[in-house]
Amino acid sequence: MQITSDRVRELREKTGAGMMDCKKALTESGGEMEGAVDILRKKGLSAAAKKASRVASEGAVAAHVGADSAALVEINCETDFVARTDEFQAFAREVAAFVHRRNPAGVEEALGLPAGGGGTLSETLTARVAKIGEKISFRRFARFALPAGQKGVLALYIHAGGKIGVLVELLGAGPETPGVAALAKDLAMQVAAANPTYVAREDVPAETIQREKAIYREQALAAGKPEKILDKIAEGKLEKFYGDFCLVEQAFIKDPDRKVRDRLRETGAAAGGGLRVSRFARFHVGEGLEKRTDDLAAEVARQLGRG
Repeated sequence: MQITSDRVRELREKTGAGMMDCKKALTESGGEMEGAVDILRKKGLSAAAKKASRVASEGAVAAHVGADSAALVEINCETDFVARTDEFQAFAREVAAFVHRRNPAGVEEALGLPAGGGGTLSETLTARVAKIGEKISFRRFARFALPAGQKGVLALYIHAGGKIGVLVELLGAGPETPGVAALAKDLAMQVAAANPTYVAREDVPAETIQREKAIYREQALAAGKPEKILDKIAEGKLEKFYGDFCLVEQAFIKDPDRKVRDRLRETGAAAGGGLRVSRFARFHVGEGLEKRTDDLAAEVARQLGRG
């Protein structure tokens, strides 16, 4: 029987074992699912398998920075107690360093790569599950490298012991230029606190814009506004949408009377050239998973307001 990626994924969901372990077990069992489960149990992976059905929605975001590249990872566990331990935090940093060094295309590729000690990252993860006693998962990562031949800054911000992590790429001048590194750091904090979706209005998909405008028109019509001014009202509300969801259109959190784009222009002029945010990544531990919601973004905003 052919060992497909779907079969490997199914076995992983059943057992919680690593992708490479599942592939080897399926190969050994001739593709037979229950036989593969037994093989994994016989290899001592049953402790991890018993934890596979648990929800790992706590954890930490960790980072690793190089000369012109950086990596941000989210590692999940089951409880906040484990997430705060030195051992778990150190493991998250180890994975960040691994991703930075190996530059995998995705999480599945990363899990299959050798990670030292004769095993893969997946096997290392399984060993940590057995040692710590909770389900642990490598959920996602972002790895940025400055474009060849371009000056820029990669800024990181980790908040609240790793609950929120941000990586920002600012192009146009290097960290040796006065004010540039500080602005990049401020922008990373801005992303953590204000949680934008896009860098600029030009990045918003056309279908999103059309959907928003249609909603605004319907709202205005329901409020009894004349047909002839519906488009004008929709355009006005669209500007507010940009201000909420586009980083450079947001009020700068350290100076709310000015927008982020104003600070970029001012700092760029002082640096002798234009500055632009090319991309960012923002990870909030457990976002999209079932868990309690803490208003960490508001906490970041409060801290910055005191800065």
